Amino acid sequence: MSLFSKLPIFLSPATALDWPPIRELRWQLAGFAIGVVILSFGVAGLWLFFFQRKTADRSLVYFSLFSFLYAIRLIFRQSFLHSLVTAPESFWKYSDLIIDNFIDNFIVVPLTLFVIEVAQVRWKAFLRWVLLFQIAFATIRFISNLLRAGQHPVEIIYHIVIVAYCALLIAYPFSFPRGQRMPREFKGVYAGLAVFGFFVAWNNLADLAKSHGRDLEPLGFLVLVCCLGYLAASRTYSNEQRLLSIQKELEIARQIQSSILPREVPRVAGLDIAAQYVPMAAVAGDFYDFLVVDEKRVGILVADVTGHGVPAALIASMLKTALAAQSAFASDPAQVLAGLNRSLCGKFEEHFVTAGYLFLDAERQILRYAGAGHPPLVMGALDGKQIAFREIDSNGLLLGLSEDATYSSLELPFRPGDRCILYTDGVLEAKNGAQEEFGSSRFLGFLEGQGHLAAALLISASLAELTRWSGRGESATREDDITLIAVNFERAALNR
Repeated sequence: MSLFSKLPIFLSPATALDWPPIRELRWQLAGFAIGVVILSFGVAGLWLFFFQRKTADRSLVYFSLFSFLYAIRLIFRQSFLHSLVTAPESFWKYSDLIIDNFIDNFIVVPLTLFVIEVAQVRWKAFLRWVLLFQIAFATIRFISNLLRAGQHPVEIIYHIVIVAYCALLIAYPFSFPRGQRMPREFKGVYAGLAVFGFFVAWNNLADLAKSHGRDLEPLGFLVLVCCLGYLAASRTYSNEQRLLSIQKELEIARQIQSSILPREVPRVAGLDIAAQYVPMAAVAGDFYDFLVVDEKRVGILVADVTGHGVPAALIASMLKTALAAQSAFASDPAQVLAGLNRSLCGKFEEHFVTAGYLFLDAERQILRYAGAGHPPLVMGALDGKQIAFREIDSNGLLLGLSEDATYSSLELPFRPGDRCILYTDGVLEAKNGAQEEFGSSRFLGFLEGQGHLAAALLISASLAELTRWSGRGESATREDDITLIAVNFERAALNR
């Protein structure tokens, strides 16, 4: 049995190849090669649109579909394929019906949809009417060819319509009003459309005149594809430059934000204070700062601006100035939050701020706390050799919502060995692979086993536990900013 007899019929070698003349064969091979290039472009464009799409711009899918149909028609019109590929006569019969009849009639539809997408607004309504006419006439021509009825007059009208449409494509770049310049990136596209329209018009005029010459239309389409390639490259370069500019601005914003955060925690006798800020992006909305009254008294603010990115970071930077203005009331958390609220009200509309303010007096061994829509303060009280953690909640309205908002604070004693933790909601809202949040109960349970650690080590252990919970690794992007501040009330210093 012959090896070739096992192959599909369309791969079997023809026993007697009826090749066209060498000169004609060269043109057909060139047309076939151009068809393959255009087909690759069309398939790639369709794949990008349906599987990698990040925009609602439909010009890509329309032109890719037009390229795909044009390439299929161009490839199947090369007669040497009939000699090279052994296939049943019915295969070529139905392929001619689909390629030469259906595609040839309706291929103009995706092209016009593409032109509508890139045309000026004032042209769109007219082009939609043109599209409706094309669909109606394509249907009439398809039926005429299928039934072999009235073909001659329909063909004459068809060529005239195509020539008129090409004239429209050629003339469009000159339709811009005086003083209005054509967008630079589209000049190449319009030039390619004009070249393609010229070759199509030339072919159709030749058909009307019964003059049969070389079909140069595929070369015109190749020029159009190259022009679109130039547009894609130009847009890619522009986007890269824009991205570099944005990254540079973000880096500057990050440096500014870093400069407004405390470079070190204050040293207060009897208190072990540690703080760590982990942004989800280059710039973020968490903020913390200290109001140092003297060597034994300090106020600590933790705040979280709704949203992320540069807008949230700019609002966070406003808090530093606003907090400094409250230094006279550092020992009264309620007044500090009320003053911050008045400073922020009316400054923005789409963002708001949650905040918690803690005042510590190491000499009197008391703390005062007030919150503004913020996660509760976590307090750990020494009970024998164990530390029992609980939430201390004293919340008022978010900052920036209402200028008349009032806040209340509570006062609690603390003993040597106790500790407290301030944090933002990025701790509680950290999610694992099952989209389950870390939550306050799990956070309190974790802290129960870490009560012996110093403040800095407690923060490091907490962040490591959040990383383990999320299962993403330390280098992975977090879902929210995280700020943690831990305060240990030292035994030795307070007993001096």
